[in-house]
Amino acid sequence: MKVAVATGTRADFGLLRPLIQELKNDDFFKLSLWVTAMHLSDRFGNTINEIINSGFKIDYSFPCLDEGDDSIAISRTISKAIEGFSKVIDEDSPDFLVILGDRTEMLGAAIAATVANLPIIHIHGGETTIGAYDESIRHSITKMSYLHFTAASEYRNRVIQLGEHPSRVFDVGAIGIDSIKSLALMSDKELEDDLNFKFNKKNILITYHPVTLESSSAAKQFKAILKALDELEDTFLIFTHSNSDKDGKIINKMINEYTSLNNSKSIGVMSLGQLRYFSMLENVDLVLGNSSSGILEVPYFNIPTINIGDRQTGRLLSESVIQCTNELEDIKKALKTGLGDAFAKAIKTQTHIYGNGTATQQIINVLKSINMSSLKKPFYDLPK
Repeated sequence: MKVAVATGTRADFGLLRPLIQELKNDDFFKLSLWVTAMHLSDRFGNTINEIINSGFKIDYSFPCLDEGDDSIAISRTISKAIEGFSKVIDEDSPDFLVILGDRTEMLGAAIAATVANLPIIHIHGGETTIGAYDESIRHSITKMSYLHFTAASEYRNRVIQLGEHPSRVFDVGAIGIDSIKSLALMSDKELEDDLNFKFNKKNILITYHPVTLESSSAAKQFKAILKALDELEDTFLIFTHSNSDKDGKIINKMINEYTSLNNSKSIGVMSLGQLRYFSMLENVDLVLGNSSSGILEVPYFNIPTINIGDRQTGRLLSESVIQCTNELEDIKKALKTGLGDAFAKAIKTQTHIYGNGTATQQIINVLKSINMSSLKKPFYDLPK
């Protein structure tokens, strides 16, 4: 079975890595790896090198990311992705295409695959994030996909609610946890030497992306975050850059300005990569921002996540996730709670709601047993 895997960002590659490795190792499969978008951009650290350094052979790569970050530029990216993926699909002719999540370039991949009658395997469908247009993209990819692997039973139910037959929808848990369990993480000293900084008494990892369906500007929202963080004492701040969403450049510019003025207590990193990112989670006291990782993977480390605003609203939340608004006083209040000993102690025994790190093997087992005779998908109506 020839299975193509598409990756466009540092995030989806990190999540897909265990599956890519298993597809590569198992003789039942022939892996074809397709790389595009942020991976090939200087602006986002040319993370294609992380893939190469991981020992994976890249079968196809093509740029599609527009240099701008307004709505016209995002639409251009989707258009270029459709064109690029359609050419690769025609040349490579895989049996399946794996797509994770809800990125704009993956919408392009899904459209190209659908038109070419290439069945799509979709990972992380059924989730809701009402603060971003990712919500619509994710559900659109679901309707174009043939097999679905969700991160929780509630998400499986939602995919079925969208008209997908239950026999093709599998609750396997969050695939990112597979990587956490398999990686040998770096020590605090190794991180310090690698990134040239020193941990403090308290340490916070910050990843904040634009909230694309809100009227409040990214600059205004991130300014409140910086002000709240700046008031903390004996605390080191590790910022990772925003992705290629609308207004992402604004946030990255503010990160660069803040860290250059406060280099004794902060650093900005374009991309930590999976190993350094998960190693950071092992060593920091708290994660702040609005990344899906704060909801899905961070709770596995039993440290607090402060989830700001509505970008992730709708996802199932673990006990370790503190939800707050973009307002300064709310962020300060959340920081006080999250950095407190009582909250840290309370979440040490929390239930992990996104599976146990076996998603990859469950996906492999399904692919080995699937009997696909037709791409025709009757709409599945819920029982009355």
